[in-house]
Amino acid sequence: MGRSEKQPCVYVLASKRNGTLYIGVTSNLVQRIWQHKNNEVEGFTKKYQVHLLVYYELHETMESAITREKRMKKWNRDWKINLIEKENPEWHDLWSGIVEDRFPPARE
Repeated sequence: MGRSEKQPCVYVLASKRNGTLYIGVTSNLVQRIWQHKNNEVEGFTKKYQVHLLVYYELHETMESAITREKRMKKWNRDWKINLIEKENPEWHDLWSGIVEDRFPPARE
């Protein structure tokens, strides 16, 4: 899943495996997840320490991403967990992967 700076995206954060979930939308996934991880976003994710990026999907338009986010927020918890586990069965934090894609390590 590649990313660019302005790419509409829906994402799911978790506090831990099968823990508290948060669904959000952004046009800059790397920046937004960094903000969550560094508690720069006031509210739910800061209060409940929901910082693991466990799922994301890219969209062509912000409108489609917002529509998808609203639908996912209405889903029951089991559907959300099934979505995560289909793509990320071990609930790995996907943060390092998106950062490495955007900022590859320097070659020596």
